[in-house]
This record gives sequence, C-alpha cells and structure tokens, in this order.
Amino acid sequence: MNRLARPRPRLTASKVIHITPDRRPALEVVPLGGLGEFGMNTMAISSHDTTLLIDAGVMFPGPSEFGVDLIIPDLTHFRASERQLSGLILTHGHEDHIGGVPYLWDLLAGPVYGTDLTLGLLRPKLEEHGIDASGRLQSVAPGDTVRVGSLGVEFLRVTHSMPGCTAVAVHSSVGTIVHTGDYKFDRTPPDGVSMDVDRFAELGAAGVLALFGDSTNIERSGSTGSEHAVVPAFEDIFSSAAGKIVVTTFASSLHRVQLLIDLAGRFHRKIAFVGRGIKRNRTIAADLDCLRIPSGIEIPESEVANHPADRVICLVTGSQGEPLAALSRIAVDHHRHIKLEPRDVVVFSARAIPGNQRAIGRLMDHIARRGAAIVHEQDEPVHVSGHGSTDDLSQMLSLVRPRYFVPIHGEYRYLVRHAQLAEDVTNGETDVFLMENGDRLCFDDNGAWRGEPVSTGRVLIDGTRAGEVVDDVLRDRRHLAGDGVLVLVVGIDRQTGVVVGEPTVITRGFIAGPSTVPMRDEIRDCVDGVLRSSSPEERTDHAMIQERIRIELQRGLRKQTGRRPLIIPVVMEI
Repeated sequence: MNRLARPRPRLTASKVIHITPDRRPALEVVPLGGLGEFGMNTMAISSHDTTLLIDAGVMFPGPSEFGVDLIIPDLTHFRASERQLSGLILTHGHEDHIGGVPYLWDLLAGPVYGTDLTLGLLRPKLEEHGIDASGRLQSVAPGDTVRVGSLGVEFLRVTHSMPGCTAVAVHSSVGTIVHTGDYKFDRTPPDGVSMDVDRFAELGAAGVLALFGDSTNIERSGSTGSEHAVVPAFEDIFSSAAGKIVVTTFASSLHRVQLLIDLAGRFHRKIAFVGRGIKRNRTIAADLDCLRIPSGIEIPESEVANHPADRVICLVTGSQGEPLAALSRIAVDHHRHIKLEPRDVVVFSARAIPGNQRAIGRLMDHIARRGAAIVHEQDEPVHVSGHGSTDDLSQMLSLVRPRYFVPIHGEYRYLVRHAQLAEDVTNGETDVFLMENGDRLCFDDNGAWRGEPVSTGRVLIDGTRAGEVVDDVLRDRRHLAGDGVLVLVVGIDRQTGVVVGEPTVITRGFIAGPSTVPMRDEIRDCVDGVLRSSSPEERTDHAMIQERIRIELQRGLRKQTGRRPLIIPVVMEI
C-alpha cells in the first residue's frame, strides 16, 4: 500500500488558544482529504462515541503516477483504532465526493445518506465492487434532518453543476458546524430549484460555531455566472453550424446536459449520447426525473450517420483528452459510428483540469486535422463554473457569520487566500484556522483549539489490475519511464563459473538495440570481474550473483552514459 504520510508544520490560528493537557474535546473535526489539493474530499466529525464522514472522494492521478487510476485518502487512523463509522454523509454525486465510498465500506457500520441522484450515481460503483448495499442507502431531501448517534445532521439545499446538491449543518452539544459542500449562488438554475439562502441566514442568526467553506474559485473575482450564462453562446453555435455539433462536457454536469437537450429541441436537432459515462448518468438521471428528455428527440449513436448532419448534436465524453474516451476515438477517426466532417463544430464545454492541457491540445490538433471547427472557453462563454467566486464566498461568510472558519477544497495557496478573505469580510471577528489533511480541530464549551494530528496520506489504486499500487511498483514505473530497462542474459559454466558465450543485451527505452554492440565487451568484463571476485558459495547463489552484477552494471552505465536504466540480470547455468 502506498501511503505518502508526511510530517506537517503546525499552523496557528489568527488568535492562538493555548492547550491544557486535561482539555478533552466534545467535538472534533479531522479533514482526511481535499485540503492542499483538489479532489479526495473527505472529512471526519466525532462527538463522544459517534464518528461520521462527510463525503468520501477520489483524486485522479498526475503525470508521474504511472498506471494509477485513482487516489483515495489513507484511513489507517480508523483501521488502527478499530473505530467504526456511524454514518456517511454525501453532499452530492461528483467523483471527488463519492468515488472513494467502495474503498472504505468495511469501516462503515451505519447508513449512507444522500439525495436520490447522489445515491443513484453511487449504486453502480458499489455493484462494480460486489458490495451489497441493501438497506444501507438512506435517501434524504434538502430540509431533512437525520440523527447519527449523538449528532444531528441537517441537509441544506445549494446550487452547483448538477441537481441534488446539499450543504450540511451538523448540530452537536457544543454548537452547530456548517460544511458548504460545493456551491454557487445560481439564481436561475436549470431545474428551477434555488439555493436555500434563508436557511443559511437563520443558522447564522442563531449562531454557527464553525464554517467549513469551499475554496475552489477563490482566485476568481466577482460572482460565478448562472448555468444559463452559456445559453447565448450555444444559441449562436446552433444557429450557425452547418454540420454536426459535438459537445464534450463532464458526464456529471447534468445541468449543462439539460440545457443542451432543451436547445436541441428548440433547434430541431436529434441528440445522441456517446460514451459510457454520459450514457450511464443520462439513464440514472432520467429514471429519477432529474433530466427531462422529450420523446423522439434522442437517437442511438449508431443512427447518427442516418440523419442530416445539420440536424444532429452529439454529447460525448473525453473533455480532458482521455485516450480511450469517445471524443479521442472520434478525433482520430477510430469511432465506429461518429465521423467528423469539415462543416462540423466541436465544443469543449468544460474547464481544463490542471495537468491535462497537453493532452487536450493534442486532442484539438486531431480534431483540426479532420477539418472541424473548435470552440472552447477562451473563444466563447461555453462553460461556467459550478463553484462560487470571491463575491459568492463573501456572501456565504456574511450569511453564516461563524465564530470559527476553516477553508477547505483547494490547494494550499487557495486556502490562504480564502482565510484572508474571511478576515476581511468579518473584520477579524471570526477566528480562522488554516488546516491540512490530518490536522485535528477540537471544540468544547469554551472554544476551539488544535489537537494532535492523526496519521494520514494517500492510497494509490490501480483499478484495472490488482488494486493498491505499492511503493516499489510505482517507483519501478517511474524508473522505467525516465531511464528505460536493460535485460542482461548471461550463461555461466556450472563447473568453472566463467562466462560462456556472449552476453545477450536487450534494452527498451534506454538505447537502441544496435548501440548495445560496443558495450558487450564492457558488460562481459564487468560480469567476469564480479565472478572472479566471488567465492564458490556466492557463484552458486543466483540471487546474490544477480544482485552483484546489477550493482556493478548500474555503476558502470551511470558513469558511461549518465543514465540509470532498470537493470534485470538473468543468470543461467550451462
């Protein structure tokens, strides 16, 4: 298991509260993911004998995590203490909030609470892992309150990029804490269900102990636009496109999907869903009445070619340049049913996740080679964020007026800026805690303080192969990517212990095959030297001889080439 735990510097609050040795918390909060990073949002809240989690998300790997499909929080802290989770609260159905649920199921003793759509998106994930969740998934609606042990959990309606999103207010013996989840103040959401601003204000007036607030868009000034802000740009595209319109967006951006369905109806185009993720989400959302799809407007992807190109729109997966996604296959003309033509328009209606720009650029190049036009966020307002910008975050702070504030969801510089915003908005009346994953924030009737941190880190998941990726495997993958591999096959006379014949050298990603010829004499000399300096006992121990050969070859190759290929010696007795 790859656990990247690390010591963290202690960060002080804006007003330091000294710890007394015998001070015992009545309530404690420990973020396990989502602070100092985007994704993997997971937070534990404990009171007396009750511990619940708010969200259990995943993070997607960076370019150096070779062969890693998902990254989840390391919950060794709970496993070591044999502490069971009394309940799991899901704010909404995005992967960075629900993707980790199957991997902590063994720790969960209580129910999972979420809205109908959130649980609908979760069920197939659990089924893929062979988890029987019968009777464990408890549907809630905004405005509901449930009891989880000693804690009351109230679900608050917020607007985001999909239906069924909530914030949560956790009511404890020492006060109420509010976790915003992901939100923006969308006054004209596509489903017509606005954020419950009044309830946030009521909680603020009654007194909120602590607010844990989303920091994703702290670097964007002003207010985040409504989902309807993309409609004018798409109206222009629908009016002017002479061929197919191909739109790629996140499969879970169901508000965007609804707007495109509505526009397809207005402009008399048939709509096809292309890609596993968007088909699955379309079915789940439609079955739960979270998507309205008029009769006769939808066609299967296999029928796209049977309709006039100017009467079709395709909603496809692959906005981040994923190599096996639908759009990537369409872009290189390898899709069975969808072909791009010069009159077609491809719209990227999603933000580029940091680190994916190069892959998206390559994808756009392939599309350009097909002759299709490309529209993205820098050209036209075809995307709007689901997260609040600085004015929205200020409004949340003003509504809730918490005694303490903790910025969450974002890289560390985002948390710092959100902390500074909170100081400004509240005129320093709110104490701000800058926290990182594993930090422990404690509360009692007298206030808040930092407790001892808990062990935390990351677990890397290779979802298509053998589960968790251990340190050695990831290290070897990085080694192979950087320096290549050299396999040496050498025969040794069983009686004399000398090299027989010429060593066979096979390289991949190091130097070309013919270039190994001048090196063979040096490799042979290296092997001979190792054998001459070895005792008879050592020569009969293949593992020992192979390791000595590997070390000597690595030293010589590093000196000669400056490279450190992964060396695999194979010794055969002849």
